[in-house]
Amino acid sequence: MIHFDVANKEKELAELEKQTTQNEFWSDAENSSKVLKKITSLKNKVNNFKKVKSELDNLVDMNGLLQLEEDEALTKELLHNTFELKKEIDKLEITTLLSGKYDINNAIITIHPGAGGTEAQDWAEMLYRMYTRWANANGYEVKELDYLDGEEAGLKSVTFLVSGDYSYGYLKGEMGVHRLVRISPFDAGGRRHTSFASVEVLPEIAEDIEVDINPDDLRIDTYRASGAGGQHVNKTSSAIRITHIPTNIVVACQSERSQIQNRETAMKMLKSKLINLKEKEQKEKIEDLKGVQMDIAWGSQIRSYVFCPYTLVKDHRTNYEVGNVQAVMDGDLNGFMDAYLKYITNNK
Repeated sequence: MIHFDVANKEKELAELEKQTTQNEFWSDAENSSKVLKKITSLKNKVNNFKKVKSELDNLVDMNGLLQLEEDEALTKELLHNTFELKKEIDKLEITTLLSGKYDINNAIITIHPGAGGTEAQDWAEMLYRMYTRWANANGYEVKELDYLDGEEAGLKSVTFLVSGDYSYGYLKGEMGVHRLVRISPFDAGGRRHTSFASVEVLPEIAEDIEVDINPDDLRIDTYRASGAGGQHVNKTSSAIRITHIPTNIVVACQSERSQIQNRETAMKMLKSKLINLKEKEQKEKIEDLKGVQMDIAWGSQIRSYVFCPYTLVKDHRTNYEVGNVQAVMDGDLNGFMDAYLKYITNNK
């Protein structure tokens, strides 16, 4: 059961607003920006709760009037308003579930195709398009950080940043292996193929979180950047690839115009990956990490997308499913994300 503790949230809001009245508050631009962002988020949650509460009180009053005297128009209005309020309560419930440590952060997503050559590489590109469409439809900004073309079609890998409040909170449930079943457009015999792609989702880590990375543990390579379809090809070697030798984590960035900017973005990506790995392994120090465990098992998918012999998208963790595959591929993912947030809350 989800409980919205409005009294505690109002108390926290008052304490944060009190901080903004201190003279030294504005001298630390980074901290003040973070606090103001938190204030805005809390205000939105509290105001939405109060709005829902007020509308619920109105419905109770309306129902009381109908108990005294039947009124067809008022009954229709009550039913309509009840339906609309149910949608608002569902939305409020989901925002209440977004309370994880990094949920409010931006998200860094990396997609890799599984074994299978062109078929899997095409599937990876379909997923990239799906997430881009979801982000655009929900008011988030997408920035491509690194892109490696497929041999004939699709992509070999892509890393992109999804910016906006709670983008990580919504997208974190997409992490895992995604399975596609369809008649392959690359098979002259028109046979059915199964393809896999892995999706990694990490929070973009704020500048104020310290991560002690030994420069001697890094191998930094430069290369010429080339975007999707050979776009954005640079004449200079401005793209950056950083390998963290102890863990064998590799990050790359080619989206910025200069080598310095690409290096800064790549270091942010490395920081996110190291913090994620550290928390998974519950280690105190980065030096204690033993390396990345390649635990992607292509049979242990989190979600299946079936185009043939029937159409169905099913999440194997929550059992949430949708028959309209095309709508999902066009970015209609909110049902899956909401179901996952409820699932992890109920299974804590």
